[in-house]
Amino acid sequence: MTLRSIERAGPTGEDVRAYPLSYYAATTPTFFNGAALDQDVQADACIIGGGYTGLGAALRLAEAGRSVVLLESGPVGWGASGRNGGQVHLGWNKDQAWLARRLGQDSARALWTMARTARDHLDRLIALDPDRCDFRPGLIHADHKPGYVAQTHEHVAFMRAEYGHDGLTPLDLADIRALVGSQAYFGGSLDAAGGHLHPLRLALAMARAARDAGAAIHPHSRATALAQDGAVWRVETPGGTVRAGQVLVATGGYAQGLVPAVDAHVLPINNFIATTVPLGAERAAALVAGEYTVSDSRFVVYYFRVTPDHRLLFGGGERYSYALPGNIAAFVRPHLLRVFPQLADVPIDHAWAGTLSITPHRLPHAAQVAPGLWSLSGFSGLGVVLAPWLGAEIGAAMAGLPSPRSIWRAACQPRAFPEAPGCAGRPWPPR
Repeated sequence: MTLRSIERAGPTGEDVRAYPLSYYAATTPTFFNGAALDQDVQADACIIGGGYTGLGAALRLAEAGRSVVLLESGPVGWGASGRNGGQVHLGWNKDQAWLARRLGQDSARALWTMARTARDHLDRLIALDPDRCDFRPGLIHADHKPGYVAQTHEHVAFMRAEYGHDGLTPLDLADIRALVGSQAYFGGSLDAAGGHLHPLRLALAMARAARDAGAAIHPHSRATALAQDGAVWRVETPGGTVRAGQVLVATGGYAQGLVPAVDAHVLPINNFIATTVPLGAERAAALVAGEYTVSDSRFVVYYFRVTPDHRLLFGGGERYSYALPGNIAAFVRPHLLRVFPQLADVPIDHAWAGTLSITPHRLPHAAQVAPGLWSLSGFSGLGVVLAPWLGAEIGAAMAGLPSPRSIWRAACQPRAFPEAPGCAGRPWPPR
């Protein structure tokens, strides 16, 4: 196996010394104070990446009494975890009917159990923040083509009948127009188990909890090299070296070139978000009612919501490279106006980019690449719910702990998950 130097810091050319100029950074009252690594240390485990996955693993390991060192090249939550759309989805990127067809009923139901467990886990993490990470319940799926509505309603009926998901309700044309102030949508669904939150506050709350449990968290500590050193792994940074028996690479779309075996399964994508100036309570509520969040049916999804201070936060447009537009606000605005042309005169206050990671079939890629070397990434847009919990499960596995929640490992066995998206050693892509 070939391991290469880690290029974690700023693959998009961004300055990792500070957060991007996002709405989230501008509305975070207290940041995580931590010192860069400045000496050589030993630990049971080393985590590379200070986002939801790495923080979830660090918290679980520390709670289990293991010594753990977390390294992050920028501030905690600098990457996708601190700058995403903040959408809370219940489930996976592929729906339950697809999972059942491809993987069998048993695996599909196991994955649904995992999704529900991950969603409950998120509620416990949200409670760590004094303001509950500005969480608001309710996620609207909005169909942008009339022909999609019947399919969505069939999905709702299937989930209610087969999985008991009574919090999922259909929306017809009148319903969607009452909830979303746009002529762009023709129906959809409303999931009471979904919602939205302030993603950076979630990451910071997790970091504080992990530190309080005993984890050593070092922001501004870019991992520059990773190599096996006898029975342990050696992770080098500009200020010191960590030697650990277990290493988790949890860098999402920001560490291409570290482990080629993982790169083959994970693709980085840049996504773009903007927020308007404050619109006032009445005008903002006319865009999206009920404090809900919206995710639509486009292949390159539009997602949007109203913030607590009455701005529209809108995500739209992607690029399959690290190159960023010169003017992100100008890049996002045409997408925003396709949904809300009535905002043509409204200035944009914040605009930023983020790099997420996807997999060919949009299920996370979890692997033990070598003894003691773990990788978890590729949440394909659903990392707010899945990454903290699966990170915790990786942490439990690294600690050697049996856990009733570790059914994600069982799902990687050949009989349960024969095509094994995200499982090392199984055929890829599915035949």
